[in-house]
Amino acid sequence: MADTDPIALPAAAPAAGRVDLVTFDRRELDRILDLYGRMVALGEWRDYAIDFTRDRAVFSIFRRATEVPIYRIEKDPRLARRQGAYTVVSQTGLILKRGHELRRVIAVLEKPLRAVN
Repeated sequence: MADTDPIALPAAAPAAGRVDLVTFDRRELDRILDLYGRMVALGEWRDYAIDFTRDRAVFSIFRRATEVPIYRIEKDPRLARRQGAYTVVSQTGLILKRGHELRRVIAVLEKPLRAVN
């Protein structure tokens, strides 16, 4: 009976050749795409790219498809307990905002409302 004890069994190994990637979950992606859609409607942004690697997930925002990204929204789980997993980085590499909550971090990219006469 001790041979079949579930605690004694080794953990299942990941499938051969499978690489675990950092990704945005559905809620995170919905929030990012909501902001992206509003900025496209304003004519500010025109294209995006999403990259998933072992270390981080990156949503890159472009003014034109042929340029370098003007902003990058990054998720790095290794920083989750310290500065926060989410970061907004400018085209020059300057970190505009970093934090634990995606909503607050991407708020730095929101356009302020203006009064219309």
